[in-house]
Amino acid sequence: MSTGRRQAALLFSETKASPDGDNEKGKQEMTEDTDITLERPPVVVIRAAKRQDLPELNAMIAALALHHGDASAMTPEKLERDLFGPMPWITALVADGGEGLIGYAILVPLYRAQEGKRGMDLHHLYVRDGQRGNGIGQHLVDRARELARQSGCDFLSVSAATGNFAAHRFYEHMDFVPRPVTGMRYMQALS
Repeated sequence: MSTGRRQAALLFSETKASPDGDNEKGKQEMTEDTDITLERPPVVVIRAAKRQDLPELNAMIAALALHHGDASAMTPEKLERDLFGPMPWITALVADGGEGLIGYAILVPLYRAQEGKRGMDLHHLYVRDGQRGNGIGQHLVDRARELARQSGCDFLSVSAATGNFAAHRFYEHMDFVPRPVTGMRYMQALS
């Protein structure tokens, strides 16, 4: 593992110590965005996720959830079901830096029945801390846009938390147009 990759791994995760002094293995905690920018890998490939990516993809999903103060119930098994199962539910793109994944995007199909338009929702966009600002997010969005067009979609949508102004600026820079949210969205658990 290169020094830069080792530093990225250290920025990305820390082992948490429990009150009795033991380390809780498997628990990762993402540091807040830092001012540190690691050297971008010489080649970054944006590609469809593969089965062997599932553990790293799962860890990045957990890191994004933690960053937003949420818990992740995602597992590699659920990812395998939803990406590669008999009825794939999502599409995942990954940014592969050669020594590991440094970002991902998850796309989910949408439909506007009143307009007869297909779309894709850029449900998740994540770049590891230390690699932000290196253009990885832009490349993931560009590839997501290309994939949506190839799938016959008329639009690509994305949402960001109300107070996430950095995300707002990023998406507007990527030519997304803000749309006001009207009404309430309801959900009913089925299990």
